[in-house]
Amino acid sequence: MRRTILHTASILALLLFAKFSFAQSSVTVNAAVDKSEILIGQRIQLSLDVKVSLGFNPFWFPLDSIPHFEFIEKGKIDSVVTENDKSYHQNIIITSFDSGMHVIPRMPVIIGGKSFLTDSIPITVKFTPADPKQDYHDIKDILDVQNPYSKYIVWTIVAITIISIALVVYFITRKQKEKVKEEEQFVSRLTAYDEAIKSLEELKKQELPAKGQVKLYYSRLNDILRLFVLRKLQIASMTKTNEELIMQLKELNISREQFSHLVQSLRMSDFVKFAKYLPNENDNEENFKVIKSSVEILNEIDK
Repeated sequence: MRRTILHTASILALLLFAKFSFAQSSVTVNAAVDKSEILIGQRIQLSLDVKVSLGFNPFWFPLDSIPHFEFIEKGKIDSVVTENDKSYHQNIIITSFDSGMHVIPRMPVIIGGKSFLTDSIPITVKFTPADPKQDYHDIKDILDVQNPYSKYIVWTIVAITIISIALVVYFITRKQKEKVKEEEQFVSRLTAYDEAIKSLEELKKQELPAKGQVKLYYSRLNDILRLFVLRKLQIASMTKTNEELIMQLKELNISREQFSHLVQSLRMSDFVKFAKYLPNENDNEENFKVIKSSVEILNEIDK
């Protein structure tokens, strides 16, 4: 009897190991460039490719910044589904104005709760080489040229200064009015916490993802959190981007694990809104739980 139990347990362990090994081997992550050496300001095409088994959805690469490089264009994320797997592809145009040897670092993509990294890519950035065959032109002396419009320069500077001051006053006043309007707009008889929980319950009853309204679902999830943060923590969250909101929430007393989940949820909202990414049902439910638990944790911060 004991031998039979041990034999059964061994078989189950082998099956689990085989399943885990299959999940690991069925993921392919790659980053490549069309040039490894460029002149300053020249464009590089960075290609990102991910292939996963059906049923897995990647949490795409964080493309906030790459040291020594600047983004020119971020292409949309394309996907192709075959009988056994699903492939994702994105082209990104970057450039660099820093000469020297630089490296595009390894970039992570999250699949099935695990992080997979691309290879790092070295790029050489250099100046345009001088041509010794060209004629040498020495620097000429500075020539004094009478400016016929010099008498208008003083009045032009005065006019620009007055206009600049007027614009600064206008924008400061408008910003203050918008802040007051924002605070007045969201006055509610319920507490910030009760209002957020009530809104989450109403959102869940609407079953928007099942109706194909995924973008509206994530937009409302985001707005519920922003309104709670505005009322509870007095952070002007309604006019900020998610990245700006993340930087402010980072200063609060939140556990690293909870903050990481919240960051992933907010960035998922941006992927759905701007990259037309379609998360699966499990992702929708998980992000709902993250927002709700974040509201509960933030509600306890000042107590």
